[in-house]
Amino acid sequence: MLIGIDIGNTDFTIGIFQGSKLLDTFRMRSKSKKTSDEYGMFMLDVIKYRGYSVEDVEDVIIASVVPNVMHSFTSAIIKYLDLRPIIVGPGIKTGIKIMTNNPKETGADRIVDAVAAYEIYKRPVIVIDFGTATTYDVINEKGEFIGGVITPGLGTAVKMLGQQAAKLPEIEIRKPNHIIGKDTVSAMQAGCVYGYIGQTEYIIRKLKEESGYKDAFVVATGGLGRMISEETNTIDEYDQYLTLKGLQIIYEKQK
Repeated sequence: MLIGIDIGNTDFTIGIFQGSKLLDTFRMRSKSKKTSDEYGMFMLDVIKYRGYSVEDVEDVIIASVVPNVMHSFTSAIIKYLDLRPIIVGPGIKTGIKIMTNNPKETGADRIVDAVAAYEIYKRPVIVIDFGTATTYDVINEKGEFIGGVITPGLGTAVKMLGQQAAKLPEIEIRKPNHIIGKDTVSAMQAGCVYGYIGQTEYIIRKLKEESGYKDAFVVATGGLGRMISEETNTIDEYDQYLTLKGLQIIYEKQK
């Protein structure tokens, strides 16, 4: 078995693969830093609880955008699974050529998403990952990552609005039935959600115009991606596990 781990700013998303088949997924918070023993015991407990054998885990591959947890987490994998994980970064075969001004600045999560989207759809593609930050990335027909857009994630924007405006409350992120709010909460929800849908549609349209890929396939992933995808016809498909699939594809390329 292969374990693929996407370490984001909010969560660890962990997938268990048998070959190319995703058998299971689970999550843990990445906000609070833990010791290698805490990470290791969590991994062992979840693997066993889900009915898998630790001895069947052959490899681990990690994509991370949170550098300060990597030492402890990598040590946990080595100590508790007796494996040295593959880390997505410079020197790793991905099949994607990064055409930005400074390729080393491109986040591992964006690279993994690009690999998955290109390998699955085999055409020009725009990948949107709705996370703590929302990223929009363009991959051309040659499998070249030509650049993209980074915006505050919807959850991040909502949280900052509540923190920075003294009289505005924290709100649940959901789309109200009407854009005209009749109270503060519904007005905030309308502004945040409808506004984010509008932002998404505008950025997709401009990316297609500037890149010249008017028929680029648009795939979304990430925690709030499903809600936004259901509200616009500019997104062709939502794939909750796109990043994990990308990790499995990259792992196969190393072999």
